Amino acid sequence: MSVASTATIHPTACVDEGAVIGAGVDIGPFAYIGPEAKIGDGSLIKSHAVVTGNTEIGPDCTVFSFAVIGEIPQDLKFSGEKTKLIIGARNRIREHVTINTGTEGGGGVTRIGDDCLIMAGAHVAHDAQVGSRVIIVNSAAVAGHCVIEDDVIIGGLSGIHQWVRIGQGAIIGAVSMVTRDVIPYGLVEASRGKLDGLNLVGLKRKGVARSDITALRAAYQMLAQGEGAFQDRARRLGEETESDYVRRIVDFVTGESDRSFLTPE
Repeated sequence: MSVASTATIHPTACVDEGAVIGAGVDIGPFAYIGPEAKIGDGSLIKSHAVVTGNTEIGPDCTVFSFAVIGEIPQDLKFSGEKTKLIIGARNRIREHVTINTGTEGGGGVTRIGDDCLIMAGAHVAHDAQVGSRVIIVNSAAVAGHCVIEDDVIIGGLSGIHQWVRIGQGAIIGAVSMVTRDVIPYGLVEASRGKLDGLNLVGLKRKGVARSDITALRAAYQMLAQGEGAFQDRARRLGEETESDYVRRIVDFVTGESDRSFLTPE
């Protein structure tokens, strides 16, 4: 076990041999840290939290009580292979959150970026790739192999189907089931996850230029009403646009995916 001299470990906590505990880490009462866990400098592991498996938690994260981080995948194909969970910096992982390690068939690594807020009761499954500044609201579930890009918000009690990609800056309304890919900056709502416009509030809050918002509006209309298949409309957009934001949608739509897309209605 490697414990920095400035770390604080409550006497009732269980820290296994082999764990690496960084400088300024605070581990609360009855917490459990497994033998392959690495806790970054300045992180706080609150009472009764579990960090197990081959898990790396970056600096200045907070894991709240009763969260279980790094347990094996909830996948019947998993047979004990060595896989990982990598969590970046400054993440807040609230009560009863579960995040699993990867599977050999899915690349072997579940990954969380920086500055995310994962609210109470949420789940991130094996091999998911979650970007930075993502908010997963209470009791939402991200299934295996999903890709959640930066600045996404997933509403409470929502479910993201396995292999789905959600593009940068998209917002998923509460109690939505998302079974197809969501374009960057998309707005999804309703129980079966309909694409119902753009996340204009989020774009404006981030100070996106009016010219880019206008270009995104026009692009959305072309995707909704243009001729040809959805991917063909996106390719035509790519030939015409000068907006980096529209280009991000084009690249997303024309990229590789295992799912179809939610399309404008």
